[in-house]
Amino acid sequence: MRHLAAFCLAAAFAVPAMAESQALPAPTASPFPIKVGGAFELTDQTGAVRTEVDPNGNMQLVFFGYANCDQICSVALPLMADVVDDVGATGVDITPVMITVDPARDTVDAIGPALHEHHPAFVGLTGTPEALAPVYDLFSVEHKLIWEDPEYGPVFAHGSHIYLMDGDGGFLTLIPPILAPERAAEIVATYAEKNS
Repeated sequence: MRHLAAFCLAAAFAVPAMAESQALPAPTASPFPIKVGGAFELTDQTGAVRTEVDPNGNMQLVFFGYANCDQICSVALPLMADVVDDVGATGVDITPVMITVDPARDTVDAIGPALHEHHPAFVGLTGTPEALAPVYDLFSVEHKLIWEDPEYGPVFAHGSHIYLMDGDGGFLTLIPPILAPERAAEIVATYAEKNS
């Protein structure tokens, strides 16, 4: 299992990431050569339809994973929770969102309680494989079943970046989960100030 954990982390971090020491682009710049994000409809943990637009107009941290993942998700989800609290302390509300890559287990009933262990503000989005597939395409997210663990069930390799989105679901920047919470919160605060 230890070798599997190392493999999953390596696979997740194989996606090109901005190092913490690198300068991030200014909020007015758009350094990404492809369009990221777009319109979608999925189902949240209450059974309600949820789109890319935050109902309260909050900025959003969006991550693709699965609720019982103990690999990269165990780094990204707590980081998102810390950022929500750090930025919230300055008076800026931000919504943490996880879109599942494991809809068979991340059902409407199951996804919420698992995510709320990280933060009560977490929104979990799920749907049928047919509903989720175009959303993966919108964010260029790849995922693959790599192992059937006899105790924990399917183990997936999947993208590792956290997407910072505005309240309308517009893409702002990527946040690598290797950043310290304080640095990630600084990035979010910079975009919040720009968009206020």
